[in-house]
Amino acid sequence: MPPLPDHRSCQALTGITVLHLPRDGSLGRVRRYRKGSEIWQPADPADRVFFLELGQVAIIACDAEGREFTMLVVSPGDPFGELCFCSVTDSRRHSFSRALADSSVVEIHFEDLYRFLQTNLPALVSLTYTFCVRLSAAEERVDALMQRGAEGRLGRVLISLATGRGADPNTTQVVLGIKHNELAQMAGMNRSHVTVTLGKFRSQGLVDYQRGRPLTVNTQKLMAYLQIDFPR
Repeated sequence: MPPLPDHRSCQALTGITVLHLPRDGSLGRVRRYRKGSEIWQPADPADRVFFLELGQVAIIACDAEGREFTMLVVSPGDPFGELCFCSVTDSRRHSFSRALADSSVVEIHFEDLYRFLQTNLPALVSLTYTFCVRLSAAEERVDALMQRGAEGRLGRVLISLATGRGADPNTTQVVLGIKHNELAQMAGMNRSHVTVTLGKFRSQGLVDYQRGRPLTVNTQKLMAYLQIDFPR
């Protein structure tokens, strides 16, 4: 198996977050969404970007048969919905965005954010870094979905989530605030198969979880179990 990407050379950089936005509320407006409500639908125009203040949001795609697949779970502070700043006026989302918990979101039109970035170099650099990390995560996701076996597929999704932006490289036990059905959508598996596979991982000491408690992943043990090289 190829090694995971090693971002140690760019650790001095940080991605753009809601903290980069003006504190006076002059950029964008705050919207609040109840758990289960949709922030956008496939036919909605792709003309704005969002920053999550509080809560949790998922980006969801559907196949031709209507089955849902979670593409990304957004954490507080992070941007989402950022497609392309040269999108034409009739560009559409082609995905869903759904609140997984009661959430507070800052909504900004592309034109307003573009003007802000022209006068704020640190925010522009941070946005570029965010795009780089998202691209790397997408490549890891493709690699995971190419795995035929359930352990290889789910294991790589767990590692990608556990070693994502903001993770402490010296921490081996990583807590993931994600549910089994969300993991199933991300790995392209059904929920029962995910539960069985997680049970196998737990019996090997690779993960730990209890009812009402979050999932914990031992990244080093799981990478060794899947024969994935450690970053050098």
